Amino acid sequence: MALPGLVGTEHVGFTVPDLDEATRFFVDVIGCEWLYSLGPFEDPDGDWMADHLNVEPRTVMRENRFFRCRTGPNFEVFSYDPPTPAAPQPRNSDIGGHHLAFYVEDLDAAVAYLREQGIRVLGEPTASSRHNTGQRWVYFLSPWDMQFELVSYPNGKEYEKSATTLLWHPAHPND
Repeated sequence: MALPGLVGTEHVGFTVPDLDEATRFFVDVIGCEWLYSLGPFEDPDGDWMADHLNVEPRTVMRENRFFRCRTGPNFEVFSYDPPTPAAPQPRNSDIGGHHLAFYVEDLDAAVAYLREQGIRVLGEPTASSRHNTGQRWVYFLSPWDMQFELVSYPNGKEYEKSATTLLWHPAHPND
């Protein structure tokens, strides 16, 4: 069984503490395009926010901005005013922990660029093993400490030699 009509991932949404800072990061550092914004959205007397977005009913979504980042899913980036303090940024090991990975053609050049931009890169690029042999990766943090990853495998990964289905790849979106 599968979700009827499933085509692929259209967007990834996440909340940031400062939407202008996030816009500068995604546009000026990463190279995404900011396409449009929506908001604000609120329901001062009802439960629309809770029923539709699973947030506290008096939460205000100040704005959400949509970005296109070359090939791959779009980003929908939110700014909220919740009535209670927001939870801290989750780490990968926390429930709901996550990261977003960008595929780059030249990992070393991308890491050098991020460091020149003052972005905190976590450690040095690491070579993967086993099924991911051929891949190198490194994590980095946004200005608000959201986790991101750079990944590159220009000559493919080991698993591809015997796979009948390949992982989606932004450089070959129709494979």
